[in-house]
Amino acid sequence: MRQSSFRMLSPHKRFRVLVVALLTTVVIASCCPAAAQQQDPPNTPSAGDTKTTSPNDAKDGLAASQTDKDAGKSKLEQQTGTANDRIFEVLPNYGTVRKNKTLPPLTVGQKFRLATASAIDWAVWPFNGALAAIAQAKNDPDAWGQGWGAYGKRYGASYADNTIGTYMTTAIFPSLLHEDPRYYRMAEGKISRRIYYSANRLFVTRTDSGEERFNYSESIGNAAAAAISNVYYPAEERTASRNATTFGFLILYDGLANELKEFWPDVRHKLAHKHPTSP
Repeated sequence: MRQSSFRMLSPHKRFRVLVVALLTTVVIASCCPAAAQQQDPPNTPSAGDTKTTSPNDAKDGLAASQTDKDAGKSKLEQQTGTANDRIFEVLPNYGTVRKNKTLPPLTVGQKFRLATASAIDWAVWPFNGALAAIAQAKNDPDAWGQGWGAYGKRYGASYADNTIGTYMTTAIFPSLLHEDPRYYRMAEGKISRRIYYSANRLFVTRTDSGEERFNYSESIGNAAAAAISNVYYPAEERTASRNATTFGFLILYDGLANELKEFWPDVRHKLAHKHPTSP
């Protein structure tokens, strides 16, 4: 879902498409509530309802609450404190959590499992197939020609673009640089602040120790992904300008992805209230 979609358009058209997409996200966000929905305060128990709670009862209640929260989650989601809250109910969204959560650092294995979950998710296969079909219709790159063999090359290149970029920014460089690849949602506050926060995550990230610093994994990982793509694309595609353009759009793409991760739960909540279920 990364580089191949941009290769089909000219640089100017690529820029216009991404700007329109980013503006669309902002418009959608502006329709959301300015802050996350607040829960109704619990009813204050009357004197007759008050009862003594033993420590064991409190522990049992916390355990039951945690079990309810983890219901339906995969083992990976439970271990990493994340949830695959699919964007538009389709696109995979692994590694997103609330900002105010206190979570233990991810192990190297967990970072690689998060990347693998995103790379092999069921939605990835038809999406890459559609990108390859569009590239086949446009005969891009033209050096590959037509036919099923050419379609296979385009499908493989699309899948490689997405997979390499995911592993570089989610697993490999976060493991080497001890950075946390999870996206911590702000989830509440002014919309303008949340938009800024989402974009800012391209340059600021958490470390495994919980501190914040420059997001080296995002920059170095996408640069490495753009460079590696030279190995399997035709010679005429292996230019410095094409690599620089690819790198820039990868960063812009990730910025758009951050905005969707930030505001999608609000959009879904708003849509759900427009279609209430019958009592």
